[in-house]
Amino acid sequence: MFEMGAKFEDTWSSDNKKKKSNHKQSTKKRVNKHQLRLRIEKRRGKIVTICGAFFLEDKKSKELLATLKKELGRGGTIRDEEMEFQGECRDKLKILLKQQGFSFKN
Repeated sequence: MFEMGAKFEDTWSSDNKKKKSNHKQSTKKRVNKHQLRLRIEKRRGKIVTICGAFFLEDKKSKELLATLKKELGRGGTIRDEEMEFQGECRDKLKILLKQQGFSFKN
């Protein structure tokens, strides 16, 4: 008899390409092992201070961000293991992070 349909074996897959994972696998470091960099970017006419790269657990980095935002008195966010703050605040940010035990490359 005639039978409609395909017979799929266990080895066949409709998506035979290996997908790359977007999740970055970063190693978590202690505070004193970080080598941070500070830089400034201009976005849509406004200045943004960027500090990073932080290799902390998510909970610790969020706590650190909340503390820094409160001390600096400005908004900020975490993107790609870097912290971004509104406006020019390199000097004060560097002082606050050194008090927390972080070190800088430049």
